[in-house]
Amino acid sequence: MHPFKHLQVILKHRHQVIRHCFRAGIGWQGLRHDLSKFSPEEFIPGARYFQGSRSPNEGEREAVGYSRAWMHHKGRNKHHFEYWTDYDPVKKQMRAVPMPVRYVAEMFCDRVAASKVYLKENYNDGSALAYFQRGKANRSIHPETSALLESWLVLLSEQGEKAAFAAVRQAVSARAPRAHLPSRRKAF
Repeated sequence: MHPFKHLQVILKHRHQVIRHCFRAGIGWQGLRHDLSKFSPEEFIPGARYFQGSRSPNEGEREAVGYSRAWMHHKGRNKHHFEYWTDYDPVKKQMRAVPMPVRYVAEMFCDRVAASKVYLKENYNDGSALAYFQRGKANRSIHPETSALLESWLVLLSEQGEKAAFAAVRQAVSARAPRAHLPSRRKAF
């Protein structure tokens, strides 16, 4: 059990995400990022399965067969594409739905920060893209969401942080594409 090492990684990651979120134009979201990691449901398994070089959720999956901490986390944090699944009444199965741009932006910030924290001196601007591409074939993410995230990761890899965060900021400020979100008006 490594509670202090786990806490140190959480704080380092959160602070990196906060910096990135301010650069992306979603500072308030950054301040609230991953607060559920401090809950007992996530913190205790995180300390128990701490490894330092990858998510403790991976260690929990290897030991137990699944990660209860991850199940808790993804259901409370809208920047994870796994949060954005719903039951399709026509096909009678779960399906991915498009994410609002501001949460895709936070997911971008999260992935870049996680790559920096876990890879340390081995990080480069292509690291987050490489991680994304390794899992792409097995990921259940809406195609629009995947394409938007990947476009920003490619931009980061090819042109660096300044260009990538400028593109993220522009998309967030334009609130594009949001046509897929239902109206909040009530029908009378």
